[in-house]
Amino acid sequence: MKQYLESRCEQLEVRGLRYNVRHWGEPDAPPVFFFHGWMDSSATFQFVVDALEREWHVIAPDWRGYGATQWLGTAYQFADYYADLDALLAHYSPGVPTRLVGHSMGANIASIYASVRPERVSQVALLDFLGLPETDASDAPAQLRKWLDGVAAGAASRAYPDHDAFARRLMQVNPRLTQERADFLAGHIARRRANGQVEIAADPWHKTRSAKPYRLDEAMACWRAIEAPVLMLIADRGYIHDRFDSIPGECQRRLDCFAGARVVTIRDAGHNIQHDQPEQVAAALEDFLSRD
Repeated sequence: MKQYLESRCEQLEVRGLRYNVRHWGEPDAPPVFFFHGWMDSSATFQFVVDALEREWHVIAPDWRGYGATQWLGTAYQFADYYADLDALLAHYSPGVPTRLVGHSMGANIASIYASVRPERVSQVALLDFLGLPETDASDAPAQLRKWLDGVAAGAASRAYPDHDAFARRLMQVNPRLTQERADFLAGHIARRRANGQVEIAADPWHKTRSAKPYRLDEAMACWRAIEAPVLMLIADRGYIHDRFDSIPGECQRRLDCFAGARVVTIRDAGHNIQHDQPEQVAAALEDFLSRD
């Protein structure tokens, strides 16, 4: 069985919530923050961390309502992630700009944060994220109605008989996932219920639709304000191509917002590039990240 680099977790109070923060590497190594995506948790980066060749102190929180961080049990507001990140950096990197790496939702958080707190970010790497499909202001009433309906209905997660069944489900969703990696993830991004069944370690309330439509013009304005160097890792079979290839020029229009961004294609990878091609991801990150 493969030996994975051991991680350690600490519990930290962040804005009144109990946060779980995972660490890999020695505390005195150059720090880099890794941020997971939607319906995921910090252990998702294990394979990338194992593929890193240099010494780093990787700091990876479970966002609010994910993993071992406290769950709210009610609808979430996206802006809270920015404030949580602000508090996390104040704790781990006070007064010193640092490196941010985010996948999907984590990339969304990292990119917007880098635009509004440029003095806190030295570099930012975004993994298979280039915004969401554009919505129109006229969608606002229907969006709010769906949110209200979701809040009224409540939320629940799908249960699996055991970790093996959950691993099989992960492989069904992502055919590129090996059995070994699926087994690892099943043991680290899921939790066992009191009745012995297994569910993903994410508050089901995250599945409730946002109360507000996604405003691409606002996101693009933020991307243009980023001052730190940007690395964009794009999966050749990921969400970016799925969402925008059918719209002529859309990918480039969004990419142009990131001044001087370095763009690297990750080959033979779906959206979860940290699982599919961790060696390619690690090599691209280390080629980009400064150790000064």
